[in-house]
Amino acid sequence: MNERFFLLPVEKQQAIINAGYQVFSQNSYKNSPMSEIADAAGISKSLLFHYFHNKKELYLFLWDTCAEMTIDYLTEYGCYEQKDFFESMERGMKAKMEIIRLYPHMANFTLRAFYEKDPEICAAVQESYHKYFDLKADRALLNMSPEQFVPGLDVSMMYREMYWASEGYLWEMVQRGDVDIDQMEKDFNKLINFWKAFIFKGSETIWT
Repeated sequence: MNERFFLLPVEKQQAIINAGYQVFSQNSYKNSPMSEIADAAGISKSLLFHYFHNKKELYLFLWDTCAEMTIDYLTEYGCYEQKDFFESMERGMKAKMEIIRLYPHMANFTLRAFYEKDPEICAAVQESYHKYFDLKADRALLNMSPEQFVPGLDVSMMYREMYWASEGYLWEMVQRGDVDIDQMEKDFNKLINFWKAFIFKGSETIWT
């Protein structure tokens, strides 16, 4: 990757990143031409290749940017500082909604990338996914006090199940072609309250 990309104004970087997310989120890796990404970004194809040597490099850059940006926003919103698990989740939800507002095609891109089977990028995406997921899980659980949960709960497994459920919800929204941020926030709040009713001490009062 050409470091000159990072010398561009932030707005221009964001336009190129958004264009990449848009095109890759609508097609498979193989069927996403660099020319279409360049058009969406408002630059020439040759200039896009000046910043990224090939399509694989751009694709993996977009994937890593998503992962790193998510961790940065979760940190900024104080998610990793919370001892209350659900306070951390609620802050995390707000952080991710803010990312989606800035990069509306990112969620669709990450879901398609996760299930992408093209041998050129599949292994690299999966390796990166496990690295970033383990990092997020470790940081999320670092300050969690086990006393807040019902006795005997496997907190690590609980975190993974909630993550999978959230990803499944996003996948359903993307497949319907209806990524409504306000509705997503309402639905995630319902999910959080639902989970509280089963795993949080004293949560039986939620439904009364």
